[in-house]
Amino acid sequence: MRNAICGAVLAFAGLGLAGASAAQTCGGDYTVKRGDSLSLIADSQYRDAGKWTVVHSGNIDAIGENPNNIRVGMTLRLRCIDGLPEGLPGGQAAETVAPEPAALVVAPGTAATRRKINILTGSDFWPFTDKDMPEGGVLAHVVQAAMEAADPAQGFAVHWVDDWASHFEPLLSNALLDIGFPWFRPDCESDPETYRCANLIFSDSMFEVLMLLFVDTSRPIAFNNAGDLQGRVLCRPAGYSTYIFDQHGRNWLKDGVITLKTPASPGDCLRLLTEGEVDGVVLNEFLGRGKIKEMGLEDRVVVAQGQPISVDGNHMVVHRSHPEGRALLAIFEQGLAQIKADGTYQRIIDEHMTRVWAEF
Repeated sequence: MRNAICGAVLAFAGLGLAGASAAQTCGGDYTVKRGDSLSLIADSQYRDAGKWTVVHSGNIDAIGENPNNIRVGMTLRLRCIDGLPEGLPGGQAAETVAPEPAALVVAPGTAATRRKINILTGSDFWPFTDKDMPEGGVLAHVVQAAMEAADPAQGFAVHWVDDWASHFEPLLSNALLDIGFPWFRPDCESDPETYRCANLIFSDSMFEVLMLLFVDTSRPIAFNNAGDLQGRVLCRPAGYSTYIFDQHGRNWLKDGVITLKTPASPGDCLRLLTEGEVDGVVLNEFLGRGKIKEMGLEDRVVVAQGQPISVDGNHMVVHRSHPEGRALLAIFEQGLAQIKADGTYQRIIDEHMTRVWAEF
């Protein structure tokens, strides 16, 4: 009897330890249940329904552009953010999530650099590329890892030029540098004459980002179809691409479905929103959320209900005039495929996105 009691005590103790172990994991795999939506999943797992975009962007290959395209039994990978979600299968031990990253060191070029594959990027594109970020940002880290995996015979060097306007002309067009990142690809099938489509060759996408509609909580609107935006005044900063409004058959600008205001900066767009001058602001998810936090507008500006305006991939590009452009892209894509296959890519994305989302 005593042995039986001891065994029972040990069994209960074991259950307690198992529960404690599960509670100490973060992130993992969530199986969609009947009645679920991305907002409900975000609310139950992150205690914040507004983090539905985290679930969407982290599973874009499975879900696609429409966040309603989930089905019972689908497995969604949830990233660890501020210790949540807890206890899911496939989660990581909480203490191993997002270790302290190495600082970025930008090495000076030498005469030998000219013989290497010279890669071009720039700062101030948080969280994708910025010298002040860990490893230079998530996509700088991905490119570094992919090129190291490809291990080209001639070597490679990454160059930081913060004047983004110079990247296409003259740096890439004149082969002063070989390949550049990160750039969005327009709908080239519908509009092949735009500059990027006519002059650039794009790699496979490195990372998809949601283009979201941000709205004022006092004047909320949803976006589920073009009719929701008929007659609306939207804002996108000057110099930011507008092809997202006229692609995949939309023609929102060409047909006057929307009116677009283009002030100087994202902050100016958000001010126009809070002043009632525009109905919504269109920015990528991270830029929008970061600017909202910076301006102290968390209680005033939110992501519109419904779906993203678009889902845009970030690509490596070469200029069509580069005699070895396609071969150079092939080297990069070989390395990218390799780090995706061996798990390095997902580890990099998860480490960076855990830190990025914790800031919101």
